[in-house]
Amino acid sequence: MQAEPMVRWKTRRRERDLTAHAMIMGVLNVTPDSFSDGGQFDALEPACAHVRQMVTAGADIIDIGGESTRPGAAVVPADVEIARVVPIIARLRAESDVWISIDTSKAIVAEAALAAGADIVNDVTALTGDPKMAGVVAAAGAGVVLMHMQGRPQTMQNSPLYADVVREVGEFLRQRMAAAIKSGIDPMCIALDPGIGFGKSHDHNRELILSLDQLGVEGRPMVIGVSRKSFLSWAADAPALADRLWAGVATTCFGRERGARVFRVHDVREHRDAVRMTEAILQGMDDS
Repeated sequence: MQAEPMVRWKTRRRERDLTAHAMIMGVLNVTPDSFSDGGQFDALEPACAHVRQMVTAGADIIDIGGESTRPGAAVVPADVEIARVVPIIARLRAESDVWISIDTSKAIVAEAALAAGADIVNDVTALTGDPKMAGVVAAAGAGVVLMHMQGRPQTMQNSPLYADVVREVGEFLRQRMAAAIKSGIDPMCIALDPGIGFGKSHDHNRELILSLDQLGVEGRPMVIGVSRKSFLSWAADAPALADRLWAGVATTCFGRERGARVFRVHDVREHRDAVRMTEAILQGMDDS
């Protein structure tokens, strides 16, 4: 069997080899209006308890967001976003060595989160939403996720249109990576995300998942987030959020086979076990 290409990801505290084993990024939305779990974890103690559960279940990264990016979501002032995420990041950093990601497109929020102990900035605008963001990431030596999104959360699902979605998303990601490097960000710190569900129809999502191995840059981790998203109901007859788990797990396994290395999920244990089994099949299982 052909060996998989080497993939490494560097953050401000350490570097990790993702060649053989992908990373699981557990989602923590500390918002009242996120599509899946809005309001469940918007207080410090419930949020920290949920993080502990995800770490125990096998999360390698905790992705903390204080502003929803669901379709039609309202913009949150930076001071509100900071007040939501910083206490949780500080508590988690004091308790655990798990990687912490801040899901934000505002430089001032990223700066506060990094000061509190975050390792990664997960920016759905790929550093285009705030001209100061690239400088904040570069100065901190932080990891960064550059994601593709057509439009903005308020409008992104209003008839998304592409001439060739795979070509356009791939070109965008490579261009944004080049821009990040030009801004002083270490190439080893960069991960790429095609933005499943962000300004895409069901067919667009399908084409991108089928073509994950064509979208990125060799050696850079590809991040995908399909967990609980509405497109899972397209073929799996799963209109309710509670019915989308196994459709999401199946899509995660397919994404790993196509070369993705970071999976942003709500249900950590199920996705982790499925990814590890997929890797065992891809790489061969030790019978000893």
